[in-house]
Amino acid sequence: MIAIIRIHGRVGVDKDIDETLFRLKIRKKLACTLIDEKDKVDFGMLQKIRHYVAFGNVSDDVMKQLIEKRGETLTGKRIDKKEVDKILDEIKKGNWKIKGFFRLHPPIGGFKKSTKLSYPKGIIGKHEDISKLLLRML
Repeated sequence: MIAIIRIHGRVGVDKDIDETLFRLKIRKKLACTLIDEKDKVDFGMLQKIRHYVAFGNVSDDVMKQLIEKRGETLTGKRIDKKEVDKILDEIKKGNWKIKGFFRLHPPIGGFKKSTKLSYPKGIIGKHEDISKLLLRML
């Protein structure tokens, strides 16, 4: 699974980029969603918005923590710790029984690099260690 975290806000974003972000359900700054790397449509949308988000592969352990701490049911209620494994299996199959996005905090300690530059110098783009950033934002 690939985690996508929106870094840029809505001001000054082109209409087609904003529509793509809307379809991926990351409508606000510091929102996160998960997509399957085998889905060509979602991966194409990711390539279109790569200058506005940070993304990378995430392990199952980090996904469990994300679902446990930030996941919400479709009615807006928190998820029990007992249901996390079942929900993770359903997400891997493509059945989202929870909301398709996660609201995150700003990272503890702040962003270590620029939010305007791409990955080696900044945080935008594909990361090898997106899990570290994601854990700091839970």
